[in-house]
Amino acid sequence: IKASGCKVGLAYNPATPLDGLEDYLEALDMVLLMSVNPGFGGQSFIDITDKLQALSEMIRQQERDVLIQVDGGINRATIDEVLAAGANIIVAGSAVFGSNIEQNVRELQEKISSYSKKAE
Repeated sequence: IKASGCKVGLAYNPATPLDGLEDYLEALDMVLLMSVNPGFGGQSFIDITDKLQALSEMIRQQERDVLIQVDGGINRATIDEVLAAGANIIVAGSAVFGSNIEQNVRELQEKISSYSKKAE
């Protein structure tokens, strides 16, 4: 995959354990942790904070440059939690498109910016 110029990633459903992932981190560019069960939008966030923190620590221990993406149930109430736990790519659907798109994007961007300043 990488030889063809593409990035490599793995996706994990909320109930799928990270067992064995440490053996593949060197080959990965990104890990996607789903925080809802795939299938449809508007679902409530499933707390994957422990898994997210474990993945973040695994990446740090191996000194890898692997991005962590979280998708599902991300909104103004859950974004701080996933950012603090180690996510660096956020996917938000219903939280953006559910009403005033411009306002929703601005509010999520402010939360991300605020978190980034705290992390520095």
